[in-house]
Amino acid sequence: MGDIMKQMKRFFSVAIACLIVFSSVVCVSAADLSVGAQTAVLYCPENEQVFFSKNPNARMRPASTTKLMTALLTLEYAAKDNKKVKFKRKMIAEGSSMYLKVGEVVTLRDLAVGIMMCSGNDAANAAAISIDGSLGKFSDRMNKRAEEIGMKHTHFVTPSGLDDDNHYTTAYDLALLMSAALKNEDFRKLTSERSDTVKFIEPKNKVVTYSNHNRLLSMYKYCIGGKTGYTMAAGRCLVTAAKKDGLTLVAVTLRDRNDWNDHIALYEYGFEHYMMKCLDDSDFYIDVDTVGGTTEKTTVGGEGVTNVIVSSGDFDKVKRSVYMDNFLYAPLSEGDTVGKILYTLDGKVLAEHKLVAASKNNSQKENKSLWDFIKGIFNNAL
Repeated sequence: MGDIMKQMKRFFSVAIACLIVFSSVVCVSAADLSVGAQTAVLYCPENEQVFFSKNPNARMRPASTTKLMTALLTLEYAAKDNKKVKFKRKMIAEGSSMYLKVGEVVTLRDLAVGIMMCSGNDAANAAAISIDGSLGKFSDRMNKRAEEIGMKHTHFVTPSGLDDDNHYTTAYDLALLMSAALKNEDFRKLTSERSDTVKFIEPKNKVVTYSNHNRLLSMYKYCIGGKTGYTMAAGRCLVTAAKKDGLTLVAVTLRDRNDWNDHIALYEYGFEHYMMKCLDDSDFYIDVDTVGGTTEKTTVGGEGVTNVIVSSGDFDKVKRSVYMDNFLYAPLSEGDTVGKILYTLDGKVLAEHKLVAASKNNSQKENKSLWDFIKGIFNNAL
């Protein structure tokens, strides 16, 4: 009897453990996903779709997430002219600082390090004045670029992001900004670094390593960059990006006391429910019957590679269909279009690739020799 009771206890213990494990891996739906931010967005740059949102177009103070734009413009300008910047006066700016001093000399790229790593307000102001001569003119540059990116509900006043009633943006606009910035190779590299070192031009022996304020780079292995922000009026602001299995996502939370964990939750939801699918026809070849050619068949192949985003449930439902005639007519040159390949999901076209001749197939008439031509005349005469 005692042995039976022990076996029953063991059985129920295993059953309960299995139930706990099963319940811990239940998928979270968008309806069940909750973040503490006043406004939030989970955005996919590849297909320009919003996977989750909460008040995405609410006008908000962005604090130092503004510096995403400042750093991008600084790096773009530095790529053309990485000029030396000498500080003739103290760059006074409240809040976080790179601690630049009068008489010191650094490059524009060094200022971008200070802007992104330690969120230096002095570095942001110094870069703005170095590029355009004044903070006002640089803000014009910022707003022009915002318009180009498609940030329809944004207006910049300062390069640092310090509070101003006319300095505002939205979670959705910041997602567009981060997505645009990631296209810049210099920005992409800088934002992914946990720290970066500046070797001052003057004084020559001064070397400072600045740590990145973006803790998500250490907390979440798929994080590839971002920018923090905080003022009393704006609250905690955070813009980050993450990449997993080829899929890039951008998360934005504004006025959020639990931003680190909320970003992880957003990414876990996104990577669980959406996947990158590569539609690659580079290895697709078939032999097709050919009329009037020097060979009876012509090899044709697919031409094109397209990456599409699909829900995880639809990943294996994408259908490939080949459209071409049952046979081909010679002559055919390599690269001639002979059909198409369509990828569809529930009847919707996801991608269209060319089907081309992968080998040359001359016409029989074109390849007849002079002797064959003469023989043909005599044969016809007989």
